[in-house]
Amino acid sequence: MADQIILLVEDDRELAELTRDFLENEGFVVWHEAEGKAARDRILASPPDLVILDIMLPGMNGYTVCRDVRPEYDGPILFLTARDEELDEILGLEMGGDDYVTKPVRPQLLVARVRALLRRAVSTQRSTASKRVRVGDLLVDANCREVRMGERVVDLTTYEFDLLYYLANRAGEVVSRQDIYQALFNYDYDGLDRSVDVYISRLRQKLGGDNATSVSIKTVRSVGYLLSGPAQGEV
Repeated sequence: MADQIILLVEDDRELAELTRDFLENEGFVVWHEAEGKAARDRILASPPDLVILDIMLPGMNGYTVCRDVRPEYDGPILFLTARDEELDEILGLEMGGDDYVTKPVRPQLLVARVRALLRRAVSTQRSTASKRVRVGDLLVDANCREVRMGERVVDLTTYEFDLLYYLANRAGEVVSRQDIYQALFNYDYDGLDRSVDVYISRLRQKLGGDNATSVSIKTVRSVGYLLSGPAQGEV
């Protein structure tokens, strides 16, 4: 496998150098940008395998960078920031982030989160080849990683697609948060993480919100989620 490229977006030069050195010692190729606009332009021009993104950046903050690149960039984005409020984490995920880690962070933990995101992206591409699932007007095509609601193409991030594909294959069945975390992230649900809740909220909006009459994602209190529709199956 070719060396995996990480774009590190961090304006603290000393921290950036330390993080870059550690990641390179772990076998990654690391690019660095210190400003938000330059990072946005680089992601779109030369997409890396993964982005580590600070929030407080000169010129353009990390939230805006993430929001601007998401329509075209579907690789993992990991927010690494000193902002540790729950609302900050939720906003980062709503903007299209895949993970959120607060500073200071142990280097080994950061590498573990990076490797988990990269493994998930690669394994999903391999395991979902030539599979298409239809639920009502919703078509999830894992062969080309495309989602359609009727004739409309729905743009999703990597984790949004993975979650929707997982739910579509279990349409009509209540799926627990624990099952989702194990299937998508390879770790147990700790009862506190809000990531899946945010992904579900974004999926509802992208599928049409209250206007999506044929398919809906329902919350089953204290249990998990249910994708409901008139019909389901591989096509």
